[in-house]
Amino acid sequence: MRKVLALAAAAATAVGTAVALGVAAPNPQAAAATPPEWRNVEIGGGGFVPGIVFNQTEPGLVYARTDIGGAYRFDTATQRWVPLLDHVGWADWGWNGVVSLATDPVDPDNVYVAAGMYTNSWDPNNGAVLRSSDRGATWAASRLPFKLGGNMPGRGMGERLAVDPNDNRVLYLGAPSGHGLWRSTDSGVTWAEVTAFPNPGDYVADPSDPNGYGSDIQGVVWVTFDPSSATPGGRTRTIYVGVADKENTVYRSTDAGVTWERIAGQPTGYIAHKGVLDHENGFLYLATSDTGGPYDGGKGDVWKLDTATGAWTRISPVPSSSPDAYFGYSGLTIDRQDPDTIMVATQISWWPDIIIFRSTDGGATWTRAWDFTSYPNRGFRYEMDIAEVPWLTFGATPAPPETAPKLGWMTEALEIDPFDSDRMLYGTGATIYGTDNLTAWDTGGKAVIKPVIKGLEETAVLDLISPPSGAPLVSALGDIGGFRHDDLTAIPDMIFTGPVFTSTTSLDFAEKSPNIMVRAGNFTDADRPNDSHVAFSTDGGSNWFQGSEPGGINSGGTVAASADGTAFVWSPGEGQVVRSTGFGTSWTAVRGLPAQSVVESDRVNPAKFYGFQDGTFYTSTDGGATFTARASGLPASAKFKAVAGREGDIWLAGDLGLFRSTDSGATFTKISSVASARNIGFGKAAPGHDYPALFLVGTVGSTRDAVFMSDDRGATWRRINDDRHQYGNMGEALTGDPRVYGRVYLGTNGRGIVYTDAAGTTPPTSTTTTTTTTTTTPPPPGECTVRYTVTGSWNGGFQASVRVTNNTMPRIDGWTLDYSFTAGQRVSQLWNGSYTQTGADVRVKAADWNRTLAPGQSAEFGFLGSRQSDNPAPTAFRLNGTVCAVG
Repeated sequence: MRKVLALAAAAATAVGTAVALGVAAPNPQAAAATPPEWRNVEIGGGGFVPGIVFNQTEPGLVYARTDIGGAYRFDTATQRWVPLLDHVGWADWGWNGVVSLATDPVDPDNVYVAAGMYTNSWDPNNGAVLRSSDRGATWAASRLPFKLGGNMPGRGMGERLAVDPNDNRVLYLGAPSGHGLWRSTDSGVTWAEVTAFPNPGDYVADPSDPNGYGSDIQGVVWVTFDPSSATPGGRTRTIYVGVADKENTVYRSTDAGVTWERIAGQPTGYIAHKGVLDHENGFLYLATSDTGGPYDGGKGDVWKLDTATGAWTRISPVPSSSPDAYFGYSGLTIDRQDPDTIMVATQISWWPDIIIFRSTDGGATWTRAWDFTSYPNRGFRYEMDIAEVPWLTFGATPAPPETAPKLGWMTEALEIDPFDSDRMLYGTGATIYGTDNLTAWDTGGKAVIKPVIKGLEETAVLDLISPPSGAPLVSALGDIGGFRHDDLTAIPDMIFTGPVFTSTTSLDFAEKSPNIMVRAGNFTDADRPNDSHVAFSTDGGSNWFQGSEPGGINSGGTVAASADGTAFVWSPGEGQVVRSTGFGTSWTAVRGLPAQSVVESDRVNPAKFYGFQDGTFYTSTDGGATFTARASGLPASAKFKAVAGREGDIWLAGDLGLFRSTDSGATFTKISSVASARNIGFGKAAPGHDYPALFLVGTVGSTRDAVFMSDDRGATWRRINDDRHQYGNMGEALTGDPRVYGRVYLGTNGRGIVYTDAAGTTPPTSTTTTTTTTTTTPPPPGECTVRYTVTGSWNGGFQASVRVTNNTMPRIDGWTLDYSFTAGQRVSQLWNGSYTQTGADVRVKAADWNRTLAPGQSAEFGFLGSRQSDNPAPTAFRLNGTVCAVG
């Protein structure tokens, strides 16, 4: 059941005033009948990890933040990362962009996330600070009056969010977009701008960017406390703040944030990506670069400030003035067990690899992770072991001095465990690497570096197919191409090669010959001018070979294979739609189908292909040579698929709803129960049924943007995810499994591929259940009104939603709703509140976040229940003892 937050107060925007900017909303409980387990198809990372944060007082407690895939906590018992933000849904999808994370050194149960994906128009919502008092199991949210940019330039700098190590009620947040520095004094519930802070930053990556992505001010980028400047319980007096301003990059307060000053003598010309304090010896270290990153940075330095004397010392392993300098610095860390030991990484050094530097004497001297011996050969103080994630070579076999896998790239996160000098973790553009024998580096040995990534899945999924034979799943992914998944629980050996696509945009297989597959995708043409944007497989995706391509094509678009695999239609990102009858050996322009149309094939008739663009559906009956416009007036943007085993049977999902055609697209009928649809997929039919199970990401009734399943061609639907498993802006890719009833694969935008076996959510039956609904005229509203709605039912069970409205009663602070069942129903699970049931009598109490009901405000909760045969609704409700109207 979708969480309803009807109690949110309007966000105040008055600068410098401490205001509540949001309503605390914990993770809701499960909302599917016998909620199925959702789990990831194992890939092992696949995205940028810009931040790794160790708790400074509890050994083993460590978090990771990602730019589009939420936040994670490492579970030492299972040695896996645990996702923390899967409850974030479509309404707040940008909260999966985590620009900063803070773990409380006073109470390690507390963790905070600064969430928001883009500061420009791409994300419609403002950012928020999410707070948890149980290590991320549940969350509350405080919405901010500005946006945050977890996937914006500069996202690897930080951490922007920090908890006062002496008074943990105090937090600071560095804001982008010129909004300066913000502070909370009530554990993140309310926030106010620190108006005394003098510099909101001025650096932008690309002032000419019309989209606002590169032209936004990157702002205040890190906050560091000196815990020795106060005693426990008192506010930390000395605070250092980093700003994306090349002339004024670091500030200090010595009076707990009342006044601020630019630190005298500081380096100029570069941005301090990181500021790390050795509070035992009184040194502040800076890692600087000439850009905000994370993709670029050609110069930089490492600096050391003696906080007692004010003396600055440049301690760069390779100074920016050196002819060997071609990189900036980031990824700065101190060994808290031996603060004279520091490490820093080249934030970007694409060729031949990044360099990690290590000093055991406070930066006076350095050793490197690798050195040139006799060019092109290199000597290494580490060895890579990627046996758990073998695809990290990306299929490359480079000549020296390059190696595969690479040590890393985009390494902004580099952290030595504060309780274990041998343990280090660092992030890259594709994974987290770690070592447990780091100090071997200092004694002539080699640190063994391995992926530490299990459980952290960060791919953006662009397409999925589940053929009737061969591997159960083949994926099209952003940034790492895609995989053939022979075992859903095992990390695949290798990405698609022959050729390698940076992103695979479309996949298809021949329904009658499923070993034949085709994919289309993107890569940088200048890097591989002889490669094609389309490739084929004749062994179910194990091996691939490229076809030719027409001139002028720079991106993949969509591609379709005929039912027998003898013809292919390709609609690339540029140029005309084309067809081939010989695995891409040559291509011919099709007629009658606009460029950049979405293309699919009929799953029965090899001569039929389909196309769609701007609300018009097109059909070809001659193998894709010519297309004819058929139905029109459909949603302007949509996804559609044809049903296996049924010629001309097509389902189309768009913002206007879900539509079906049984005449090859000549006409479409809207499914009345579906208000809007993002994607549609098909799986094995239920026992006793002859039509595939349908899977939908969309809105059915009052339940928005959820995952639904239907066994009766869309006549009825049941939700199969719950509010703990919403996965942000999910649904770009969706397919059922034709071999396993109830199994569905769901593509997310940053949380990888998730799947569930939903057959148990409703016991399949071939009988027909008739429900009689009696409509009565509700009485005039009294002091309160309750609306009770059964949102789903099945043999022996049901799901219901209850909305309670305070019409004219005085403001309620803590509500209780009482009602009684009349036919033996029992509540089994409830969300957005708590409940007790004695016999037929049910009492529901508000959750902390929705306990207040001012006049005119509403709260909503939902529950799962068991029933015998009839399921009449309760007829009387009492809100804090007052009888409410039912309507």
